[in-house]
Amino acid sequence: MEMSEQPRSRRQTRAAILGHLLQSGGMFRPPLAKAVRLSEASLSRILFDLKAEGLIEEVRRPVPYVGGPSALVSLDRSVALAAFELTAQHLSIGVGGLTSELHFAERLPLPKKPTVASVGRLFGDALELLQDWTRKRRIRLAQIGVSVPGLGRLSEFGNPIIPCDAGLVRSMISEAFAGVPVEITNSVVAHTTFHRSRTEDYPFAGPHLFVFVSQGVAGTCVDGPVEPDALQPVELGHMVFGDGGPRCRCGHHGCVEAYTSLPALAELIGVPEADLLQDGARWVNTISMPSRVRLELRRRLFMLGLSIGNTLNVKPCSGVAISGWPSLLAEDDRKAVVDGIDASLLGGRKHAQVSVAFVPPSTGNDPHAALAFAAWCLACRGGMPAASVEAA
Repeated sequence: MEMSEQPRSRRQTRAAILGHLLQSGGMFRPPLAKAVRLSEASLSRILFDLKAEGLIEEVRRPVPYVGGPSALVSLDRSVALAAFELTAQHLSIGVGGLTSELHFAERLPLPKKPTVASVGRLFGDALELLQDWTRKRRIRLAQIGVSVPGLGRLSEFGNPIIPCDAGLVRSMISEAFAGVPVEITNSVVAHTTFHRSRTEDYPFAGPHLFVFVSQGVAGTCVDGPVEPDALQPVELGHMVFGDGGPRCRCGHHGCVEAYTSLPALAELIGVPEADLLQDGARWVNTISMPSRVRLELRRRLFMLGLSIGNTLNVKPCSGVAISGWPSLLAEDDRKAVVDGIDASLLGGRKHAQVSVAFVPPSTGNDPHAALAFAAWCLACRGGMPAASVEAA
């Protein structure tokens, strides 16, 4: 018999199990049963089904203590997922597994002035490559994930970031891979799932705000459980800080994104944006900033903190994970972000008991974020066929 507060349905129970395995990389049965609030007997019955369906495997490991368990439950490496990740420079495609392995990847450069039509054609080219690769190897995909910058509630009126018809993309993929579940999301959600399942020692397990500072600035409200609506994108980068500010790609002036995005950073320190992307983390140590530039940098980081604090005023939570170029900076510079949060958060950061953590940037490793999102989508439906999820 299940313990108290068990998930409400078979799909939710399976999703909880797969979600914990996705985030942990593998667990022994006793702690897994405790984590998903099931008796070991109930867990065994579900694991039997998941193993028969080829979703999990158990590998013998040295026992953690005398008389302890020796079979580590982990996700099956034979499951194949595909991903499309649209960035400011490329459309990346890839095939990988439920963990971090990548079997195939290609990057197709975006046109200099992309349009809905040209981006649609690029997706068509990528689909042909993916079909050819999977057909030759007789690989059956379990899930396809698509990551698009700026995708959100206004996307049906045109994406202000990269012109892309999400409905057309979905229909193209569904036609090419009939029967394979397809999910499309905002880039920040994909990077959130990447960090939660791929970043070692990710700082938060429960509800928190994930902030992604890259080509743009956005956030994800993470509500904790492995559920389709547990990740909600937040356009905090488009808070306007003044009429006379720089023009943002959204069309407004003075957005925090216009001050703190990677292109804005490149302009501030006088380095081509492409060089920052190629250098990875090295630019922090190789570029010398005059004191006036560093002061301006900290002023902008303080504004980023203000926007995060204001987001927490609307959607309170106890943790903030920040990924992107600010996480590369020295603690003295990053303190400006924390100070900004403290200055705008009702009651202040300590009174509100909000923890702030910086995690490594994930820009430039596409399509890994979209693949992580695909794995999360499969976990959300409990690994069940899409048609049977509602009935579960």
